Amino acid sequence: MDLDIIIVIIGAIFSGLMIAVAWSINRRTHPKALWLLFFTEMWERFSFYGMRALLILYMTHQLGFHDKEANLQYGAYNALVYTMPLLGGWLADRFLGFRKSIVLGALLMSLGHLVLAIPSHATFFLGLGLLISGNGFFKPNISSFLGKFYESNDPRKDTAYSIFYMGINVGAFLGSALCGYLGQKVSWHWGFGVAGFFMVIGLVTFLVFSKSVLGDKGLPPHPEVLAKKHAGIPFSWLLYGLAFLLVPVLMTLVRLHEITDWLLPILGVLTISSVIYLGAKEPKQAGEQLWAALIMIVLSILFWGFYEQSGGSLNLMAERNVDMNLGGTVLPSAMVNNSVNPFYIILLTPVFGWMWTWLSKRGIEPSSPLKFGIAFLLLGVGYYVFVLGGKTGAATGLMPLWFFLLGYFLITSGELFLSPIGVAMVTKLSPPRMVGFLMGVWFLAAAFGHHLAGFIGSKMAIPETHKDGTPFALTEALPIYMNGCHNIALASFAAGFVIICLAPFIQKWMHGVK
Repeated sequence: MDLDIIIVIIGAIFSGLMIAVAWSINRRTHPKALWLLFFTEMWERFSFYGMRALLILYMTHQLGFHDKEANLQYGAYNALVYTMPLLGGWLADRFLGFRKSIVLGALLMSLGHLVLAIPSHATFFLGLGLLISGNGFFKPNISSFLGKFYESNDPRKDTAYSIFYMGINVGAFLGSALCGYLGQKVSWHWGFGVAGFFMVIGLVTFLVFSKSVLGDKGLPPHPEVLAKKHAGIPFSWLLYGLAFLLVPVLMTLVRLHEITDWLLPILGVLTISSVIYLGAKEPKQAGEQLWAALIMIVLSILFWGFYEQSGGSLNLMAERNVDMNLGGTVLPSAMVNNSVNPFYIILLTPVFGWMWTWLSKRGIEPSSPLKFGIAFLLLGVGYYVFVLGGKTGAATGLMPLWFFLLGYFLITSGELFLSPIGVAMVTKLSPPRMVGFLMGVWFLAAAFGHHLAGFIGSKMAIPETHKDGTPFALTEALPIYMNGCHNIALASFAAGFVIICLAPFIQKWMHGVK
């Protein structure tokens, strides 16, 4: 049996053991809804990250995109993936409720993955359009829904979101490992097809158990509005139709990423203005809490811009300039690059959950703004490890694998200081009637981050050939990637120190919320 298959099997067993440990420790202290949402999100993330592991490689190898164009289109796709939750969260708050939105999103995403499994270039952008629309209804609402089962200052809340985050990354690890292996070793479309299969598993899981586990939570806020007919069609069906009608628009925005370049800033200004306006209408404390959340949401844009090189430029760097030979087996780069981060999260999440609980009981847990600052410092150290690895492998043009793995370990640690904490922060600081909307704003910040990541990745693109037509050698490509990693490390350090200095001022607006 090949070593890469053995790694996938061992990883799957390890993931199962970690889930079992988390469940046995927390099953009596957390509601059953945590575990239903955990498994639903796990299979959805399997499908999404399985596809993500293959996307930019498929674009460069099969569709003929050059690095720069592939990074920009990849950035536009991910930006739209994280922009759509703004609409999906708002529609859930106002009309659909969390449950219907999750089911609608899962259905659209299942179709998107299955369309990508069809071996035709014509289906590529259609599949991406379905995935973007579906993610908008699924992603913000399942995250917001979990918060409904905990009070605002419930000390279990950060732990619950850390457990939930582990579910995300169990799916991400298994999806990246299996789909990455199938895509590079068997067939690109086999990888996409397996992703679609597990998306359907996530949808079925939610439908089968939702009634018995979720009670009366997550239902439409005004069911009579949904039932009301317009031109003989129930309003709910008009909303479902809207989700499908958006698909060709989203396809176009990915293909013509220049349109997305100027649409996103307009959307950003409108969104920030809306949050400031809504905060001004709230009582003083609630308004300041809303603004504190907005500051940290905006700061997260830079983090995601640096972090999300993993699916773009680092994916290409791993394929070309990292020594993937382990024990005589050359591991698929898509599998390694995209599965190592979620593997570390699975490994570290119980440690972080225990750490936050331990620090909280002793009254010394860092505030959310301080955690954000530390996240940037760890991110910077991780990218600097890549730089050191590049110097070590300069003679051959291949970074030693252990430098690559260590850098990702530090980057992942930074992620755990920011991402699950940020999601929990949004649910803590949002007025109850705005949770879905502000969660959409959180994901919109990730959209800007992904768009920034595409731009940064395009600056790290390796030219196709020299002026004389000769291809770039490995030893020439590696310094280009290392220069980008060095600049990212410096910017991360600077941002981290600034945020740590601002943390006490932001904390005042949070009015005791950690």
